Amino acid sequence: MVKREYYLNQILPYVDKPFVKILTGIRRSGKSTLLEMIKDNLIEKGIKKENIIFIQLDSFAYEYLKSGKDLYEVIQSKLTKKRCYVFIDEIQEIDNWEKYINYLMVDFDVDIYITGSSSKLMPSEISTDLTGRYINIPVYPLSYKEFIEFKKANNEFIEGKNYFQDYIMFGGYPAISMGNYDIEQTYSIIKNFYNATLQADIIKRYHIRKIDLFEKVTKYLFENAGKTFSSNSIIKYLKSDNRSLDYETIYNYINYLKEAYLIYPCPRYDIKGKEVLKTREKYYIADSTLKYANFGYDGTSLASILENIVFMELKIRGYTIYTGKNDTKEIDFIGEKNDEKIFIQVCRNLSNNSSREIENLLNLKNHYHKYVLSNDPLDVGNVNGIKILYLPDFLLKEEW
Repeated sequence: MVKREYYLNQILPYVDKPFVKILTGIRRSGKSTLLEMIKDNLIEKGIKKENIIFIQLDSFAYEYLKSGKDLYEVIQSKLTKKRCYVFIDEIQEIDNWEKYINYLMVDFDVDIYITGSSSKLMPSEISTDLTGRYINIPVYPLSYKEFIEFKKANNEFIEGKNYFQDYIMFGGYPAISMGNYDIEQTYSIIKNFYNATLQADIIKRYHIRKIDLFEKVTKYLFENAGKTFSSNSIIKYLKSDNRSLDYETIYNYINYLKEAYLIYPCPRYDIKGKEVLKTREKYYIADSTLKYANFGYDGTSLASILENIVFMELKIRGYTIYTGKNDTKEIDFIGEKNDEKIFIQVCRNLSNNSSREIENLLNLKNHYHKYVLSNDPLDVGNVNGIKILYLPDFLLKEEW
């Protein structure tokens, strides 16, 4: 296992604290492995194995567990007289799990860690039974920095080689980075991840009957990631195939995809009006290879993929992200965190877009950091306080 220090540093400070630690994110992003890492850390610190309870709910061994009460009773039967550390993987299929996890916290001396891959574990969905008693840690596919760390751990790293193109093509699923797969194998595996997520977290849960239409909407969003969204454009797209959906169903489908962590919204922010706008948001994909797995690799869509990578890096680092509107000009990303902001423009290279990318940032009259990120290593420098960086170098920086 390659230690994912970024996440461990978020989780380990809460060991033995009176909070349920909940790890959420898309399937196959490495949540289960993180539980194993936390367990190993406890053993290294002297916790005995008999005081560690590990329940993997997608295992056949626990297929019979359906309710929170069932889960409570199984865990109770495994407890010892000393403090126990309880790990529950993929808890979302258990009914009323919050209530019975709370009972465990009240009734016994336990420290609890949970993973899940659906909206049932989102803060907006968790019931009042756990209010104030849990910490949510989102887990994403590998960042570019982690991708490099996996290469080093697998003894595949060559000093001086540029791995960014590999990252673009192979993405950030840990299972892919741990294996030696070619492109065809990679996209076949990711397509299986994608299908499993649709079936388990959306189609089955929401009893979707028009599966083909749901998949068409999903693929439309993947293909148009990073573009301004309009429900009318989906309706026109479906009409061209002699199909139809109403607005409410389209937005329901989009919400289901968000709840399964397949896509993330990026709302627009009016910089002058200082307000979040309710229309013309964008959507980005949890991992760019989800697009390639459905449509094949296409180098002509590189600009939108670069945006997607930057968006997800901002998500990983805990930023709240917007697309900026400044009169008629657009800023690709505004990132907000801890009362600070950064403004970012992303481009393949500056040769054809230098005036637009830089001037859009020059029009912002504030003291915050501003970046133009280019995929050309020659496009670097500083223009009136705007930092022009090679995009992979930006992704590897500890601080911006």
